[in-house]
Amino acid sequence: MLGFTLPRAARNTRITRTHKVSAALVATASCAAALSLTAAPSDAATPVAHAPAAVKPVSANGLPLTAKDRADDGKKDKVLASSVADHLKVTGVEKQGHTAKEAASRSVERKAIAAPKTAPKAAPKAAPKRYANNLDGWIRQSLDIMKSKGIPGSYEGLHRNIMRESSGNPNAVNDWDINAINGIPSKGLLQVIQPTFDTYHVAGTANKLTDPVANITAAANYAAHRYGSIDNVNSAY
Repeated sequence: MLGFTLPRAARNTRITRTHKVSAALVATASCAAALSLTAAPSDAATPVAHAPAAVKPVSANGLPLTAKDRADDGKKDKVLASSVADHLKVTGVEKQGHTAKEAASRSVERKAIAAPKTAPKAAPKAAPKRYANNLDGWIRQSLDIMKSKGIPGSYEGLHRNIMRESSGNPNAVNDWDINAINGIPSKGLLQVIQPTFDTYHVAGTANKLTDPVANITAAANYAAHRYGSIDNVNSAY
């Protein structure tokens, strides 16, 4: 308990009963105040002081977020949301494209199954055969024409009779035999007169008595009708 001392002036003054009572009351109040201060904890503070402070957001470096940081975060959020949306769109388009491809594939398969078989393409036409512009070439070309027309004869039979009649000269003319005397001389490789050529001319050859291929083919056609084949001719015919 705290001590209480009267002022010096009061010590020299007579203390009455009233003074004593007043002093006792003051002392009691002082003691109560002292006990109240002693009972209160030393770290007591107002409720506001001990209330949990609001957590302030911080950036990646531990510093408080600034307005720029919040703006950047907002942009990042928008970019992220846009990226997610784009990914969803792309994924949706890819799925649609995949579905369309599968449908097209099934459609092609159905058409392939339902389509009737087409006829095989005709073989390309062979290029025209070429022959040498000489006795060998003329004989070979005549033989191919004779074969297509069913006219008999061989290379040997044609060559043998040509060499006897004209020595292989397509412009040879006989101006001394009976035909020449009658005004229709024999001409060409196989010495054919004009009336015989006109009668036995083979279509597809030149309509000219001294044409090598036309002369050979007409003579072979005449010999086939009269002798069975040019191969059977061994002298003037």
